[in-house]
Amino acid sequence: MVKLRLKRCGRKQRAIYRIVAIDVRARREGRDLRKVGFYDPIKNQIYLNVPAILYFLEKGAQPTGTVHDILKKAGVFTELHLNQQTKLN
Repeated sequence: MVKLRLKRCGRKQRAIYRIVAIDVRARREGRDLRKVGFYDPIKNQIYLNVPAILYFLEKGAQPTGTVHDILKKAGVFTELHLNQQTKLN
């Protein structure tokens, strides 16, 4: 199973997180399938590769709690819902 979760980068006391698609059994800094964005909590910056995120969500990837909040704030789930509606019609 694939999850969208945060991978810690940066230096001591200056954490920056990559949002990655990763196998559930891998550790936090383990090998990821694909980097799909980053999140800087200090500067409150977010960059998302929305097409890649939508691809993994459509394939059944589950976001963790924090990543879910980030994606919800960015409006990714509304876009996912719209994509599913257009595929049904």
